[in-house]
This record gives sequence, structure tokens and C-alpha cells, in this order.
Amino acid sequence: MRISHYNLILAIIFYHNFNYMDYTLTEEQKMIQQAARDFAQNELLPGVIERDDAQQFPTEQVKKMGELGFLGMMVNPKYGGSGLDTVSYAIVMEELSKVDASSSVVVSVNNSLVCYGIEAYGTEEQKEKYLTKLATGEIIGAFCLSEPEAGSDATSQKTTAIDKGDYYVLNGTKNWITNGSTASVYIVIAQTDKEKGHKGINALIVEKGAEGFEIGPKENKLGIRGSDTHSLIFNDVKVPKENRIGEDGFGFKFAMKTLSGGRIGIASQALGIATGAYELAKEYSNQRKSFGTEISNHQAIAFKLADMHTQIEAARHLVYKAAWDKDKGHNFDLSGAMAKLYASKVAMDTTIEAVQIHGGNGFVKEYHVERLMRDAKITQIYEGTSEIQKIVISRGILKN
Repeated sequence: MRISHYNLILAIIFYHNFNYMDYTLTEEQKMIQQAARDFAQNELLPGVIERDDAQQFPTEQVKKMGELGFLGMMVNPKYGGSGLDTVSYAIVMEELSKVDASSSVVVSVNNSLVCYGIEAYGTEEQKEKYLTKLATGEIIGAFCLSEPEAGSDATSQKTTAIDKGDYYVLNGTKNWITNGSTASVYIVIAQTDKEKGHKGINALIVEKGAEGFEIGPKENKLGIRGSDTHSLIFNDVKVPKENRIGEDGFGFKFAMKTLSGGRIGIASQALGIATGAYELAKEYSNQRKSFGTEISNHQAIAFKLADMHTQIEAARHLVYKAAWDKDKGHNFDLSGAMAKLYASKVAMDTTIEAVQIHGGNGFVKEYHVERLMRDAKITQIYEGTSEIQKIVISRGILKN
């Protein structure tokens, strides 16, 4: 059946009316971008290499990010948040990640996984008790899903939360938990009824210092070494029933819905890492001379920069589209997965090329690009590996 020119025009008009996204940043977003950029240069850049070497958590920097409103960006102001949109959050994540991904991941987890989860699905009492402190940065949170035998396969939870009437008894181990020892509030995903499979899983709020709650050794990581990553052990920890998020059995759905938003944060982080590496490589190529001229004048280097710039711009469009989808109330599972899949690949590819452009200096810490390359790799792994993103994307496109 042929489509008439008239019908084609109508289809185009319909598409633009319902799918158009304005990529121009608002004045408010530009101000937020500049504030994040200034903070990254003035507060994160000094000492970033030393913190990476020492695996030192950026305590003072996180405190200042809380004061700037970066830890509760999308939270309603009635709970102490900034009340901003997801695009603004993505912008801040990008600017911070250009310099220090170990600091930006704290922003990502606190905003996307902890604050969002409690605000969207928690009770009013939970919001008043926990969200108000999390949004202002008075405390920070952690999201506890992964286990030794349940990373990508989130349905295979071995951690149990046995219903005892007024409370749950929590037992098990969680691995690779960001903010593991520095958080005050932990959202723990655990199996209550194994017979019900994923419908028998719950999400519980556990406070630091609870009896039987032990923080395991700190992980010695390849990248984001300033980030505080630990295993957590729960031995007969009593969790009050009022600390369950959502109805009984809502835990798995809660985790999946929360992670969808988290992927926008990590995609933004990957975009920032890539952009930071590109900017350093471009600057270096305009200064470093070889064969009588700046290396940027050599086609081999110029073409690398062209590819890097193009891929970063494509990644930015995907990230902003996913953030825009979330702000508009659209389903963002697909766009978020595409943004994370592509942006994380761009981060890895771009940082490798940035090291190459720097030559021998790229292997030296003072030039920063080797750290960015190490930091880039985790974006292809946490909050859903690249392989998981492809599953999400393929299911999304094949069901339509």
C-alpha cells in the first residue's frame, strides 16, 4: 500500500508534535552546568590523583556537593531536594565525571537509586525520616542488590528476609556496594518467599549500626578507587516492617524500576569521562610537537579527535533523550539502556585513544588520562552490564 505525500506529511507533523525534543539548554540549566563545572575544577581536581592513589573517599567534596544540592537534585523541595529535572542531573553528572568519577558515583547512587527509590515508592514516614536527610547530604545512602552469586541475575537472591510478624530477620551477603562504609542508610533487596520467585523479593531500609550488620573489607579496584566499595554482611539483623518499601513482594520490581533511572546517571558519568579525556587529548595535541609541528596537524591524530568528538556528541544525544523521556513521563527503559550501552562504550574507546594521543605521557598519572581510562571500564559493568543492556534493548524493540 502506497503512502500518499499528504499522509507522509501528516505522519511527520505527528512525529514532531509528540516526539520533538529541544536540545537547547535553558538558562537555569546553563547556570547549573557552570556551577558543576566550577566545582569540578576548583574542588575536585585538586588532589584527585592523590585520592585515587590512596583510595581515599572524597569526604569533604561530598559534603560540599550536598551543600550545593547535588545529592538530592530531583527530590521535591518539601523533602529538602532541589526539585530539578533529570536533564539537569545528567548535566551535573557529566561535568563532575570529567574530573573525578569517584565523586560523581556518589551523586549517582544517592540521587538515582536511593533518593528516587524512597521518594517514588516509600511511605510518607520513610520520606520524612530518611529522604529529608539524604536529599540535603546530611547523610548518604547505598543500594544493595548484587551478591556473590547474583549480579546480573537479580532473581537469584540468596540474602533472605524472613517475615516474623512485626519485623524481618535479614541474613546474607551483598557485594560491590558503593558507599559501603560511608552510607548511613542502606536499601537491601532480599528474598522473603523463595517459592514465589521474583514476586517473593522485598526491598528493606536498613540503618547503619543495626545489630548483626557488619561491613566487610574494602575492595581494591582498578578504577574509581576513591569510591567506597565494600561487601556487607547481615547476621540475623532485625528490620522493622515499617522499613519495607512498597507492598510485600514488590522488591524485584522496585529494583528494576530504580535501576532504569540509575542507568541514566551512569550513562551521564560515562559521557563525562569520555568528554574529559577528549578535552585533555585535544589540548595536549595542540601543544605537543612532532616532526616540526603540533601533533594535531598530523592526520592520524586529527582523525582520532574527529572520531572521538562525533561519538561523544552521539552519546550526549542518547543521554539527554533518556533524561528527557524520564522528565516527560515516558517509558525510559529502552532509551536509558541504549544511552548506557553506547555512552559506556564511547567512554572506553575515547579514553584508550586519549592515552594513545598522549603517547608515553598517557601512561603517567600526572596527565590524568590513564585514570580516566581505568575509571571508564566500570561504566560497562555496574548498574547492569553492557550485555544486560542489550537484553533490555532487544526485548524493547522486539515486543513492538
